[in-house]
Amino acid sequence: MNIKTLDQIKDEYYGLPGTPERDRIERELEALHIGLKIRSAREKKMMTQAELASRIDKKRTFISKVENDGENITLKTLYDIVERGLGGKLKIEVVL
Repeated sequence: MNIKTLDQIKDEYYGLPGTPERDRIERELEALHIGLKIRSAREKKMMTQAELASRIDKKRTFISKVENDGENITLKTLYDIVERGLGGKLKIEVVL
């Protein structure tokens, strides 16, 4: 049986790291990860999407969109969701 790692599969289907297609898919996956983290934090706080939206003066549908696809979220909105809405602290890491 030929077993491949996730990185090997991504290399095969999306190209090597640093290529435009691979960079695009990595950004999309990271955006999805952000949305999942927001959803997980909200659920741990036992909050509904409507409650979180109310805390940051947004609509529930906006929170749903962020949780399902965090790609087009601004840093200000991300800070608002995490700090004002969820009472947490946002840390951003830059990797070179």
